[in-house]
Amino acid sequence: MKSLVVEDEFLNRKVLSLLLDPYGPVDVAVSGAEAREALRIALEEGEPYDLICLDIGLPDADGQQLLREIREAEESRGIHPHEAARVFMVTSQGDIENVRRAFANECDGYLVKPVDRDSFETQLREVGLVP
Repeated sequence: MKSLVVEDEFLNRKVLSLLLDPYGPVDVAVSGAEAREALRIALEEGEPYDLICLDIGLPDADGQQLLREIREAEESRGIHPHEAARVFMVTSQGDIENVRRAFANECDGYLVKPVDRDSFETQLREVGLVP
């Protein structure tokens, strides 16, 4: 499983990277700009991400908008929704409006920080990324 962690806070990046490391390669982006570039390269190389963990509150980007951009980039390349990256919104914003917007923008999971191993692995199983 190839993963991308998009998170501006070091500790949260570290935790997510450690949780994902046993499953395969993990790339890290600390900003929306880096995330866009990582996604572009992965798609151009024909090696898209299986999972993207996306913070809603990035200093240079709105994670909700970035999620829409990810889905648009996949669609423009003819990637069927069943083959698209699974996207988990990872945020301290657990209010119903952010949750609703995230799922309306086609996220696959929503985790409120701090992320714990059990809830993370449960979501990985629910979306079929791990047995």
